[in-house]
Amino acid sequence: MKKIGKLHVITDIVCQDRFSHEALARMAVAGGADAIQFRQKAGSTRELIQAAIAVKQVCGDVPLIANDRVDVAMAAGADGVHLGQEDFPIERARDLLGESAIIGGTAKTLSQARQCVARGADYIGFGPIYATGSKANAGTVKGLAGLREMVDGIDIPIVAIGGIGLENVGEVMETGAHGIAVISAVCCQPDPAEATRRLLNQIL
Repeated sequence: MKKIGKLHVITDIVCQDRFSHEALARMAVAGGADAIQFRQKAGSTRELIQAAIAVKQVCGDVPLIANDRVDVAMAAGADGVHLGQEDFPIERARDLLGESAIIGGTAKTLSQARQCVARGADYIGFGPIYATGSKANAGTVKGLAGLREMVDGIDIPIVAIGGIGLENVGEVMETGAHGIAVISAVCCQPDPAEATRRLLNQIL
């Protein structure tokens, strides 16, 4: 059975520049994160691959998911990929990565989520649940009501994202969401490992 993590920590070097992807991944894993998403929009493909390989080496048994880039996932030996609506087609990614790969799909509506399911996604990333500054084009805030609708309408795990932190993770999980994905709630904290532990304590 595929390990769809409950706490996805998305490594980011834009909202903070103290730590590398590798360092963030190491601290998140130490704090108990059960999924790491490597995310970098800028830079050459070679640079992204090198950074993702470094992250993979510190993940151990924790699945590494490459955000957006199937080529980077393949080159780094990642466990899967997370794809947005305008990214590489999910069904083609499945052909390339195989049945064992973890493939997530971003959905902002129930219709989009159902399309992701039909195309072979293993989980849905849904949000933003709250306002977030980590992504410029995050879209309209969905709120807890929108999250409940998604959880009730889709049979595969829903991973909530967007503005989630210690102050609201409890109410997010009460909707029946499988888990959460965070950036600033870990990456921008003074101690990312401790921030991960605190979030995990609220989820389990």
